Amino acid sequence: MIFYPDLYLKNVKQITIELLREHKIKGLILDIDNTLIDFDKKLLTGCEEWCNKLKEQGIKMCILSNTNKVAKVQKVAETLHLQYLYFAHKPNKKGFKKAKAILNLQPGNIAVVGDQIFTDVVGGNRSKMFTILTKPIDERDIWITKLKRPFEKIVINRYIKKKGICK
Repeated sequence: MIFYPDLYLKNVKQITIELLREHKIKGLILDIDNTLIDFDKKLLTGCEEWCNKLKEQGIKMCILSNTNKVAKVQKVAETLHLQYLYFAHKPNKKGFKKAKAILNLQPGNIAVVGDQIFTDVVGGNRSKMFTILTKPIDERDIWITKLKRPFEKIVINRYIKKKGICK
């Protein structure tokens, strides 16, 4: 189903080199808001080390964000030493195609990582990429995301029930 991720994890730090190799993933397209940074724009604790460790293992990464606040995305990208695309209009496939070009990988070797079903998961699935949904790192959200969360909760609960996952 287009709304279901391939994996559902607590946060990005649960993505290990072993997990990526198991799924033949060589590159990550990373969301920023509530995936890498919280509502106050603070980077997830340990995120920089996690990112460096995967890069040392040859994993390519870039940021794909829907925000139009370039300074916010640029700051995170510079901290993590990653290329970035902003104002991506996810789930539109155009941003995913641009990120794929940056990574220079086939869609089947790319995982899209983010906290939202209707942007990250749907866009990644439409682009034939592996999708990893993470729990939001902060309960606070911008207003448009707040509107979508109750619907996402329904999809997540159905996904969890179908997969037999313990919450």
